[in-house]
Amino acid sequence: MRVVLVSSEVAPFSKTGGLADVSGSLPMALKHLGCDVRVVTPLYKMVKESGCPFKKTSHDLTITMGDKEVKGSIATSLLHGEIPTYLIEQDQYYHRDYLYSTPSGDYPDNGERFIFFALAVLTLCKQMGFQPQVIHCNDWQSGLIPAYLKTLYRNDPFYAHTASIFTIHNLAYQGNFSQECLTLTGLPQETFTPEGLEFWGKVSFLKAGIVYSDIITTVSRGYSREIQTPEYGCGMEGILSVRREDLFGIINGVDYGAWSPEKDTFIASPYSADDLSGKSKCKADLIAHFGLPTSLKNLPLLGMISRLADQKGFDLLAAIMDKLMKMEVGFVLLGAGEPKYHEFFEGIAQRYPKKAGIRLGYDNALAHKIEAGSDMFLMPSQYEPCGLNQIYSLKYGTIPIVRATGGLDDTIEDYTPRTESGNGFKFNKYTPHQFLDKIKAALKVYEQKDAWLRLVKKGMALDFSWENSARQYLQLYQSACGKKGYPPF
Repeated sequence: MRVVLVSSEVAPFSKTGGLADVSGSLPMALKHLGCDVRVVTPLYKMVKESGCPFKKTSHDLTITMGDKEVKGSIATSLLHGEIPTYLIEQDQYYHRDYLYSTPSGDYPDNGERFIFFALAVLTLCKQMGFQPQVIHCNDWQSGLIPAYLKTLYRNDPFYAHTASIFTIHNLAYQGNFSQECLTLTGLPQETFTPEGLEFWGKVSFLKAGIVYSDIITTVSRGYSREIQTPEYGCGMEGILSVRREDLFGIINGVDYGAWSPEKDTFIASPYSADDLSGKSKCKADLIAHFGLPTSLKNLPLLGMISRLADQKGFDLLAAIMDKLMKMEVGFVLLGAGEPKYHEFFEGIAQRYPKKAGIRLGYDNALAHKIEAGSDMFLMPSQYEPCGLNQIYSLKYGTIPIVRATGGLDDTIEDYTPRTESGNGFKFNKYTPHQFLDKIKAALKVYEQKDAWLRLVKKGMALDFSWENSARQYLQLYQSACGKKGYPPF
């Protein structure tokens, strides 16, 4: 099957979050299932600085947007040395220090930048002579592509039978722009209706993907249900409910080539479920990295790696932090985000210098050290479409403590001491009291060394690799092709 996967960020070329990890890993899993996969993403300044090799081609792009023509070009590379990847170059739009926004806010021309991107993808496929059976679009940045396939390209023989899949990675990010943006898209005026891409008087790129794609997916079964409710639907619950028969949840897989304690080059010592001696060395290394007292190695160490935002449950953590620091635990955090939380955690580091290690920012090597060196991993999210760190934690023998939402609810089963069922600790109500109680429950089991060891080994044995998720995507690709009346193979 011929598949084009379109994403505004793809690791290792560019990354701001989990979308890049998925877009960088899924294509290889699809290739292993026999798909001919091509990846398309912008050629950002970040790509040029990443060290990833790429070659410029002689193919130029001329994209009409409203009353102007914008020129660009195509570069090529190989994702993981195997997957053909097309990089859309347009320095006016993509040669910037950040992908979507600066610390001061979103780029004001984001609508224009990703209209160009969507149209460039469709132009590129024709120029490169790759006729896809499926175009797999991801998040609002590529949401216009399904709309173009159903309108402007509807009678184009090259795309007459091309199906579209649209994956929602986080419904809160919608790509909503002023009505004037419609002129730049070139889409017919009749698409600007509540049944189309109009959303409270604006043009919504996310809604375009939801309305016009043949099949919609999101990154966990739990989140696929939640986004059909007013609490989690971000105003899109109505149209998602209308399309519920075409909406599927597929949990993100994990690249165990990058996230496995047996082969991780960032950690102090490799280890496995059969020989956990290296984990204590990783804990000692993590404690030393933060300059914390060596005596903490005898206490349970709680870790977090996250964007510092209310969505991630930091309001709950802030409410219990002083109580937590008075308990017999250590705490380490890696993350960046809202200024109020930067200020809060700077204060925590000053008040509890022998208990808390805080690093504001992002450091990939340190993220691996935290996964390996922590005993427990906190994810008290208000909502979490999928989450990956809880899955990484299981593989590293670091027990997750999570809230029952989205992908966290799908992947973590609450531990029951009497039967020793479950693989982590999970609370339901979004309250500081329930969060703290669940931490205390985990600490109680931690004191029972044999029971804790069995829990650690159970988590490490679980398999969340991409193969199963990729098979589910392939089945949906086949179904989408069937809807278009096109043979899936």
